[in-house]
Amino acid sequence: MIMVKKRDGRKEPFVAEKIVVSAIKSGAPVDVARTIASDIEKNATDGIATKELKKMVLGRLKMKNPEWERNWMVFDTAVKKRPE
Repeated sequence: MIMVKKRDGRKEPFVAEKIVVSAIKSGAPVDVARTIASDIEKNATDGIATKELKKMVLGRLKMKNPEWERNWMVFDTAVKKRPE
């Protein structure tokens, strides 16, 4: 099982569905969101930081549609109050 290191140092199991939901909220269709999540799950290593997962997701969103990447970043900045 892949464990993810959170910003506050906690660790939790990798849940691909979190990526799917976030990608869909960014505008990606369900099939694309699931493909992105599956690809990241295959390439993630145990102990991966959430920051690294975010980079992986944003890179794949940008390749598919740059607007989806922008939508994710706007949400992260405006709603979650996180800097880029």
